[in-house]
Amino acid sequence: MNDQPHSSTTRPRFSGSRTGLDVEDLKQSLIDNLFCGMGRVPAVATRNDLYTALAMTVRDRVFLRGVHTIESHETQQARRVAYLSAEYLPGPHVALNLINLGITDQMRQALSELGYDLGDLLEQEEEPGLGNGGLGRLASCYMDSLASLQIPAIGYGIRYEFGIFEQSIKDGWQIETTDKWLRFGNPWEICRPEIIHDVGFGGHTEPWVDDHGHHRIRWIPDSVIKGEAYDTPILGYRVGTCNLLRLWEAEAVESFDFAAFHQGDYYRAVEEKMESENITKVLYPTTNRRKGRCFGCNNSSSLYPVPFRICSASTRREAVGRKTSTKVLRSSLMTRTRQSLLLS
Repeated sequence: MNDQPHSSTTRPRFSGSRTGLDVEDLKQSLIDNLFCGMGRVPAVATRNDLYTALAMTVRDRVFLRGVHTIESHETQQARRVAYLSAEYLPGPHVALNLINLGITDQMRQALSELGYDLGDLLEQEEEPGLGNGGLGRLASCYMDSLASLQIPAIGYGIRYEFGIFEQSIKDGWQIETTDKWLRFGNPWEICRPEIIHDVGFGGHTEPWVDDHGHHRIRWIPDSVIKGEAYDTPILGYRVGTCNLLRLWEAEAVESFDFAAFHQGDYYRAVEEKMESENITKVLYPTTNRRKGRCFGCNNSSSLYPVPFRICSASTRREAVGRKTSTKVLRSSLMTRTRQSLLLS
């Protein structure tokens, strides 16, 4: 691969548009994303810089279709499928979306004219560590099919910081190491820090009477974490429909105990943060210890803010059934617990 196709820091100008699909459009978008998105010039750009510029170029075109899809669904007041799974295995995004957009050959030519090789840059992408074989792949196939069939849908899952593991063989034995799939970032996801929901664990219920004299039951959880949303577009094959995969990451309600820190108790100052974030650290913790089973249970329950939350704030709860249709894909790990928590 030629790492230095341009010796000047002047940004080349082509005749292409921002989201067009021909070769000139793609060349201009690649250069714009490298300069303006990554703050890099070709002479010093790493392979990861170039891959990220490529991903952003493809992503621009996918997001444009995503915006049009949202507008269309809102205009039609379309009923959406809410698809829930603890795992997704989408595979590398760039190659799939190039195929779905029908621009693989155009992108290969655009990169070649800039002095780069598409195949070389595709090898840079980390595969999302969000699934473990059949269950995760099935969930992603459903999401791909829903988009390709132009069925309005949103998938819910968990944003694991680390996948199940990376495997190597040493002296005939399997060696498991950390799957750091997010080490270079993920250009395909958009963090939505304004979309946060509280998720409770444990606790008890207690009766109460509302202002109209009606007897009610409320849940008082033992502990609460925050779920923060990360959105990934799911584009259909050769269609304009682009649905959404929304993954939740666990965070502490209060990530830093300032008082404990000033008392010299540095561990307690961040204890709540560590315990909360552990819930979405690893795809599946070991279940041969009680703590591992608890984490497996807890990371499943972090999916619970589901169907009615994809409706607008003005939608009444009794109208949710007319707005959504829910599908739960269960795993073999704590099946009954997951089912009850996901549908709570």
